[in-house]
Amino acid sequence: MSGNQIGQAFRVTTFGESHGKCVGVVIDGCPAGLEIDLEFVQAELDRRRPGQSNLTTQRQETDRVEFVSGLFEGKTTGAPLCAMIPNTDARPGDYDHLEDQFRPSHADYTYQVKYGHRDHRGGGRSSARETAARVVAGAVAQLFLRHSGIQIDAFVSQVGSIRVPQAWTELDLTQTEQNPVRCPDPASAEKMNALIQEVKRQGDSIGGIVTGVIRGCPPGLGEPVFDRLHADLGKAMLSINAVKGFEYGSGFQGVELRGSQHNDAFTRALGEAGETQKTGEPKAPQEVGRIGTLTNHSGGIQGGISNGMDIYFRVAFKPVATIMKPQASINKNGEETSLQGRGRHDPCVVPRAVPIVEAMAAIILADHLLRNRLSTVKGREEKWTYPTNSE
Repeated sequence: MSGNQIGQAFRVTTFGESHGKCVGVVIDGCPAGLEIDLEFVQAELDRRRPGQSNLTTQRQETDRVEFVSGLFEGKTTGAPLCAMIPNTDARPGDYDHLEDQFRPSHADYTYQVKYGHRDHRGGGRSSARETAARVVAGAVAQLFLRHSGIQIDAFVSQVGSIRVPQAWTELDLTQTEQNPVRCPDPASAEKMNALIQEVKRQGDSIGGIVTGVIRGCPPGLGEPVFDRLHADLGKAMLSINAVKGFEYGSGFQGVELRGSQHNDAFTRALGEAGETQKTGEPKAPQEVGRIGTLTNHSGGIQGGISNGMDIYFRVAFKPVATIMKPQASINKNGEETSLQGRGRHDPCVVPRAVPIVEAMAAIILADHLLRNRLSTVKGREEKWTYPTNSE
């Protein structure tokens, strides 16, 4: 099975199955000397783990991560990082009835056709359990990005037909973790919570949208023509289980505008003398009056390369395919049958998807940041260094 790796300079490979012994990740290309905050990595996993609220699957996994290589005295050595997360609450017996049947809108049928031999226990490799490994890699990437002042935040902006009415620029994103839906608008969060609970009582599921925001990204990241920054972000998001759509900047709504309305006019009015948004320290003279745009319909990316403005995007998740209602299907012999979901499943995936979206964005940004240093002669002559406390 190919296709288990993403990234070129910051390469991430995941392994493991939903009801096997563990899931895990190998990170190759992370520069040496990066201090790994294990508490931060674990906290990111805790945001994704099952059983965290009554809105999620009640599978009780502690998701305790263990790094087994690539770390020495708390810092990366430059060797591949390998981390493992044991599966402690696997119940493969919940899926015995699926050995010969194909669940609607799952990967059961396509895996069977492609490989001829599949792990039916929770979907095996196709299970969202695999995303725990991505969150570990994303946490390492975020620790790396901190040294460049890059901050990534995601939040639930829609569940079903309930939408956050404000633009993300009008929201206080520090409030995202204050409710189980992970929506920074309290009024919308309450309505979303009620809707998910109602859908759960009905034995059904519902989809939603996660909005992602990348701030502090320097201009110049992205590799035209096929490795455009937004193209790699799109691939990363579309590789997440249950994702059906990706848009950045003005997205599909931009088609309603004229070019004169949509174009982002350049200005040097940004970066007035004072403090930077990243560190609160006085700006260097060359940072005052830096180039920016008056509007940001481009979503911080032009020609596939970051322009220094905030990057924002939206990721659409379908309703979870496993529901507790009878559904028509077929078995391996092509015979018509009926099946009903069993086991433990999310009625709506978006609350737990927030840290996954952040993780995948971080992986892409870390990869392009490293690739960007290798795209110039100067970058090839330098080694990566981290700021010290005195700098």
